[in-house]
Amino acid sequence: MTHFTLSLPKLSPRQFAWDSAVLFLAVFWIGGSLILDFVVMPMLYMNGMMTAPGFASAGYSLFELFNHVEMLLSGLILTGVLAMRQAHAEYSVEVSGSRSRWALLLAISLVAIALTYTYVLTPYIGSIGIVLDMPGTIHIIPHAMVWIHGIYWGLEAIKVLILGFLLRLCYVDIAAQFSE
Repeated sequence: MTHFTLSLPKLSPRQFAWDSAVLFLAVFWIGGSLILDFVVMPMLYMNGMMTAPGFASAGYSLFELFNHVEMLLSGLILTGVLAMRQAHAEYSVEVSGSRSRWALLLAISLVAIALTYTYVLTPYIGSIGIVLDMPGTIHIIPHAMVWIHGIYWGLEAIKVLILGFLLRLCYVDIAAQFSE
């Protein structure tokens, strides 16, 4: 009897380019955030989302889904940064102690922002929106909703800046690999 075995090559930690993975995830996340913030939400708002029946549940569902995608992306980016700290290359984030600490701090900050969106801001905005969604009520946006949206936009700006800085760190590493 012939036994067939499938031998797969074992990849070393350096063969998987964690810096490229983090770069790709950060670009994907920035793109998704900018599309949601500057294309989808303005279109929904201009089409009367706030006055439509059921806007609170639709908005909550949209942001709940996107927040969970953000949690996944932030976890993957944190994993990539931690993996880069373990795989030492000549020119990379993990070689420079301060760059390594910055990358780790940025990745942890992204996780914190995603958790804040998911478990603090979205439920709070959803609870205010449900009150606005009740039949027979006048649709006046409460001051708390404006305040929470301000916090959301502030965190969104911080998130984009963090992702941009992380992109810069990873791009420098990738460019250094090709200049060898």
